[in-house]
Amino acid sequence: MNDRDFEKAALRGEPSYVWRAGQERRLHMIITAAGTRLKGRLLENGCGVGMYMQHLAPLTRSIVGVEYDLDRAKEAQVHSPAVINGACEQLPFHANSFDVILSHEVLEHVSDDQQSVNEMVRVLKPGGVIVVFVPNLGYPFETHGIYWRNRYHFGNIPLIHYLPKKWMKQLMPHVRVYSNSHLEKLFRGLPVRITDRKTIFGAYDNIIYRFPAFGRLLRRLLQWMENTPLRVFGLSHLWVIEKV
Repeated sequence: MNDRDFEKAALRGEPSYVWRAGQERRLHMIITAAGTRLKGRLLENGCGVGMYMQHLAPLTRSIVGVEYDLDRAKEAQVHSPAVINGACEQLPFHANSFDVILSHEVLEHVSDDQQSVNEMVRVLKPGGVIVVFVPNLGYPFETHGIYWRNRYHFGNIPLIHYLPKKWMKQLMPHVRVYSNSHLEKLFRGLPVRITDRKTIFGAYDNIIYRFPAFGRLLRRLLQWMENTPLRVFGLSHLWVIEKV
C-alpha cells in the first residue's frame, strides 16, 4: 500500500472488498432491521465499492448508492450502475425519497456527521428506517490506525480510546468513535425514534483464516458477550432509527 492509499484508508476507511462471514452476518442484521420496508426504495449512504449494494439489490424494488471517493464510486458502478459520486452532507435527492437508508461505518469519516444525519433524515420517508453502524468508543482497539510523529500507522492500536480526549484527538484527527450519548445527541430534536440499539462484536475472519480453531472459539465467545454487560466493549454500534 503506497502513501496515497494509506492516506485514503485513514480519511475514508476501507470498504468491504471480500464477502465473508462478517459481511454476511451484518447483511442479515440489515435485512432484519429493514423488515418489509426492504421491498421499497433503498439508499446506501457511503457505499464504498458496492459490496452491500450487490447483495441487497435482489431484495429491493430499487437501490441507489452515494460514494464520496470517485475511484470507489466508479468501481461500484461496474456492478451497480445507480451509484452517484457525492457527499453525505449534501444528498442529491428530494425529501421523503427512501424507505431504508444504510449507513455502514461511514459517519466516523465524514466532515460533518451532524449534517450527514440531518440529510439522511430529510430524504427518509415517514415510517422509513435508517440502519447505522459506527465504531464503538468502548472497543479496546482503534481499528483505523493513528497518526504518530507526522506519519500514519495503519492497524489495530490498543487502548487509544481510553486516553484523555485531547490526546485521542491528536492521535485520531481523521476518524471518530461513538458513545451512546454521542449518537443520541446526533438524532436529538429530529423527527425520529430509536427502535433498536445494540453493540456488536466482529466476525474476526482474518484471525480465523490464520488460526482456524482459535479464531472460531474467539468469535463464539465475543458474539456471546453481545448478550451480556460486556457488550460495552463491542466493536460497533448498530442503531435502527425510524422517521415519525
